[in-house]
Amino acid sequence: MATQSPTAAVDPRRNAQAWSVLLVSTLAFTACFMVWMMFGVIGIPIKKMLNLSSTQFGLLTAMPVLTGSLIRVPLGIWTDRYGGRIVMTILLAITVPAIWMMGYATEYWHFLVIGLFVGLAGGAFSVGTPYVARWFPKQRQGMAMGVYGAGNSGAAVNKFIAPVILVAFGWQAVPHVYAAIMLGVLVLFWVFSASDPAHLVPSNVSFTQQLKALKDPKVLKYCQYYSIVFGGYVALALWMVQYYVGEYGLDIRVAALLAACFSLPGGVLRAIGGVLSDKYGAHSVTWWVMWVSWICLFLLSYPQTDFTILTVDGPKVFHIGLNVYVFTGLMFILGIAWAFGKASVFKYISDDYPGNIGAISGIVGLAGGMGGFILPILFGVLMDWTGIRSSAFMLMYGVVWVSLIWMYFTEVRRTDVMAPHGTAAALR
Repeated sequence: MATQSPTAAVDPRRNAQAWSVLLVSTLAFTACFMVWMMFGVIGIPIKKMLNLSSTQFGLLTAMPVLTGSLIRVPLGIWTDRYGGRIVMTILLAITVPAIWMMGYATEYWHFLVIGLFVGLAGGAFSVGTPYVARWFPKQRQGMAMGVYGAGNSGAAVNKFIAPVILVAFGWQAVPHVYAAIMLGVLVLFWVFSASDPAHLVPSNVSFTQQLKALKDPKVLKYCQYYSIVFGGYVALALWMVQYYVGEYGLDIRVAALLAACFSLPGGVLRAIGGVLSDKYGAHSVTWWVMWVSWICLFLLSYPQTDFTILTVDGPKVFHIGLNVYVFTGLMFILGIAWAFGKASVFKYISDDYPGNIGAISGIVGLAGGMGGFILPILFGVLMDWTGIRSSAFMLMYGVVWVSLIWMYFTEVRRTDVMAPHGTAAALR
């Protein structure tokens, strides 16, 4: 079992080293997430160029998410066994050529195939989570994982950078610039990161032993939670730019800026979610996150509606629908809630599986990533089938209902959600 060095919290030199690892790992994850979300912006001109349907567009944006999800379990296990520094370095190095090649794709199948290799960058989460957590004492691991998870803000960084490059030089320039950025991040990570043999899972622990904890039904529940707060976040981050363009007729730069109002808090505020989870417990934070999500998605689900009422003075037409400002405000709140939820789910993992964080975070990350892969495709299918853009939110609303019901019957009935962290944990 991996151990935490007893001097990690008191040795100033080691404390500085821990923070260096955390910061440079967060930078690497931000770059990886920026690349992972690239199709959320460049996919719009590609859709127009190739005359894609909404379903085809959903598949295009989802392809990188597929490999980034499937690779998470082995990456988490390899991180336990070989250490986060070497695994992250190799991962970053592998993605650079694939990102560069994206700029030369011309056919739909080119984008799908290259997207699979670019998507490996999304696996960085399962490397960095156990890597940074083990540099900090247990009472600060929620904070550490929250700070690292703030690299999700790479989705917002993509929306700031990609439209500018796209308008100035064309969409083909975006992957070339991103490949150069990733190469620079690779060098910085290697220089400022570190390794500690004490963090490795001992060699006498077999692959099968590492996976035994996956039989625990609690892991399935955490997978469900994460498929919403992370899978939903990824899916909507990919979907929102084209949603703004189609629903409100905005220019791609304005659409990307407004979409960042969801992506940015959904990433950077994850650290606050980690701190809150340390203080109040993973259960309490997750419960309230689900209820805020339920309310926001209920309102976002309502489509633009015109209806006629026959009055004594004749027919009168009324319109009900969210304008761009209310819509953006609700997305901003949803982004904050999911930022907290992403941190709280992994606080569950660090509390329940301290010696197997890599493997468990890998399987939960896989579930979240698969949500991010499946949901954009379903968004496109629903859009082609119903013609209603807000059907994406209707789907997410139903998924949140499942989690609320599951959470109520397995946790809430036995827990006072307003109790202090220690009391709630005891009741569980």
